Amino acid sequence: MKLVGDCVPVILLIGTLDTKRDEIVFLRERIEQCGGRALIMDVGVLGDPGVEAEIPNTEVAKAAGVSLQQVRDSGDENRSMTMMARGASVLASKWHTEGRFDGMLSLGGTMGTDLALEVADALPLGCPKVLLSTIAYSPLLAAERIPPDLIMILWAGGLYGLNRLSESSLGQAAGAVVGAVLSARKGASDRAGKGAGKGAGKGARQPVDPMHNPRPVVGMTSLGSSALSYMKLLKPELEARGYELAVFHTTGMGGRTFEDLAARGFFVAVMDFSLQELVNDLAGSCVTAGADRLRGAGRAGVPQIVAPGATDMVDYPTWGDAPGRFAGRSAHEHNRLIASVSIDLAMRREVAREIGARLAAARGPCCLLIPTGGIEGWDRPGEPMHDPEGLAALISELPLHLAPNTRLVKVDAHINDQAFAQAALQVFDDWVQQGLIRPGLKPVDSA
Repeated sequence: MKLVGDCVPVILLIGTLDTKRDEIVFLRERIEQCGGRALIMDVGVLGDPGVEAEIPNTEVAKAAGVSLQQVRDSGDENRSMTMMARGASVLASKWHTEGRFDGMLSLGGTMGTDLALEVADALPLGCPKVLLSTIAYSPLLAAERIPPDLIMILWAGGLYGLNRLSESSLGQAAGAVVGAVLSARKGASDRAGKGAGKGAGKGARQPVDPMHNPRPVVGMTSLGSSALSYMKLLKPELEARGYELAVFHTTGMGGRTFEDLAARGFFVAVMDFSLQELVNDLAGSCVTAGADRLRGAGRAGVPQIVAPGATDMVDYPTWGDAPGRFAGRSAHEHNRLIASVSIDLAMRREVAREIGARLAAARGPCCLLIPTGGIEGWDRPGEPMHDPEGLAALISELPLHLAPNTRLVKVDAHINDQAFAQAALQVFDDWVQQGLIRPGLKPVDSA
């Protein structure tokens, strides 16, 4: 295999050598056949691994602040693996920062998956992470524990021993992580205009960072591109100003990722114009981004321009039932997966109060844009969510709950109109001029 860059992709291979030795050895061989090299981290605690690991279980326990014997003496399998997960996360983060590996591959059942999720969360966005799990995509996996760039593969028929089914899953996982590293490295190299992966000192390798881009990133939320379409107007404008735009689909996982990155300070500013997941969470829908929606940017002090887009409805699976509280109200089936039902006046006011409270807790600049002509594509006249009385209730209630830290701008337009996009850009440009938002990096004129 022709490799990109100067270094062989190095994969941190995590597993319990005492119970999964054959599988880990098989994975190491497949990684090598794909052109990579494996660094084995042994997180097993039961017996003799029988295979030498680059990071032995004794070092993993030590990183957790305990000895391996203390782990074994804990008397409970869950407590033991929780300690090993803590140590594995510390070491993985340290080794990646030092440039010792490019991507992570972990395998396991419920115990191994629990540990792997913690380790993956400790690694930065852009570091390829592959999890081979017997519970991939299971409802046992809480959405908030899944890192935004995690690749999961079901470990079919692989609970105990090798067979043609499990070997297929193992081989795919090995190829996936090596391929992800090579692709990410090439992308980073292309953007930087030079090769990636060169040495960073004796015994160290420069970490591949596919997220590297000199342009500051603006985070934006939207509910698809039909209900909400302002990003089509705003993307070229922001790019012309020297920013990169990342738009997140507010159907649960998108909002979780958006909040996580905002809380980590990944964005220089956010345009959070689709708050539909907040309504979902308040109404008990399963299509939720969790209780922290509209809180991440505020906690990190990231400037946020907010609008109540799509807060007039609750999502639910099309193949299920709408929340009983809103039975009989207007509904819209978007496709065979997701549908929405309109909310009542009381819920509109509750949403307004919650938006005000969450913005009041923000540590950075806040502006609330209220488009008085409508808040999503399906609320226009003739559409299923058209509800002038409900919109009026939201518009009148929102100003009552805004704290002094939040600037209010009413826009006499629909949220999908050009006038709304221009109002958002006016606030954004003002904040750049005031030094509240870092200036964009405009492309060099090739002429």
